[in-house]
Order: sequence, then C-alpha cells, then structure tokens
Amino acid sequence: MELDEMGKLWLGVVLFVGPHLFSTLLPALRDQLKEKFHPGPWRGLYSVITLIGLVLLIMAYRDPATAANLYDPAPWAKHATMLLVLIGFILIAASHGKGYIKKFVKHPMSLGVAFWSVGHLLANGETSVVVIFASLLAIALFDIVFSLARGKEAVFEPRLRSDITAVVGGALVYGVLLFGFHPYVLQVPVV
Repeated sequence: MELDEMGKLWLGVVLFVGPHLFSTLLPALRDQLKEKFHPGPWRGLYSVITLIGLVLLIMAYRDPATAANLYDPAPWAKHATMLLVLIGFILIAASHGKGYIKKFVKHPMSLGVAFWSVGHLLANGETSVVVIFASLLAIALFDIVFSLARGKEAVFEPRLRSDITAVVGGALVYGVLLFGFHPYVLQVPVV
C-alpha cells in the first residue's frame, strides 16, 4: 500500500511526535523499557523512529499536494517569526547547559520548541506547516505542563559561560537553518 502525501504527513507526525508524547505522558514506562532494552539500543530505536518521521514530514512538506493554504499570515508575521525562532533556538541551546537561562526558564527545550512552532504558525498557513508545527507546539506544551505537575526541575549551580554558549550556539544554528536549510533543503528562502 502506497501512502499519498497527506498520509505521509500524518504518518510522519505520528512517528516524530509519538515517541516524544510517549516519553512525556508515560515517563515511568519509558524508563522501564529503556532499562529492559539498555540505554544505547533504546536511544537508537527512538532516534530511528523519529528520523523516519522527520524524513516523511520533509517529503510531505515539499509536495504541492500539502501546500493548500488554511489561512493567510498577517503582514507583520514574518518579522515576528524571525525573532520568535531566534529566541527558540537560544532556549533550545540553553537546555543543554547549566546556565542562568535554564535556571530561570526551567524548561528551555520545550519552551524553545514552542517559540519555534508559534513563529512558523504565524508566518505560514499551508496545511503541512500547520500540521507539523501545531503538533510540535502541542508536544512542547504537554511536556511543560506534565513536567511542572511532576515537579521536574534540574538542580545545579548556574554558570554564565553556559549562557554565552547557548546564545552563540543558538544564533549559529538559527543562521544555518535560515541561510542553508530553508533555501536549499526546503527550497523556501526566508529572507
């Protein structure tokens, strides 16, 4: 059975978002399975599933069949998106260190994904973009809510060096995606 482009889009969402949702909603079961299968193979399986989902999402996104507009973005949306995505990538980068940003924000990875997603939803009303980024936004918000409910919080002594690394690293990734990934992989120039 061959999937049409909308089928690829939805299967991509399930394969990419599903493991993240599973980890968010059932962390104890996730930890049991990780221990049973050992951390290395578990991370490998998790990565392969999400990578297949990502490939399907990119394939579906690039197909004109998923490009129908659900809404027209506001004229100011592109500028807001540029700022939101930059902040998002700095927050995502901050999640990997032990800086003041992470200490203050508490859930920088999920909040960064939320900023990134909201930016894309503001700037683009195509079906594929809305499905992809609404799914990512939902997962990010679920993760924040469930992490707060469980009292999940990292305890560490913050270092300014981690914040500098997060700002520089986030800005670099932002630049690569803005000037490399978008125009050459997605064939969508942003600037």
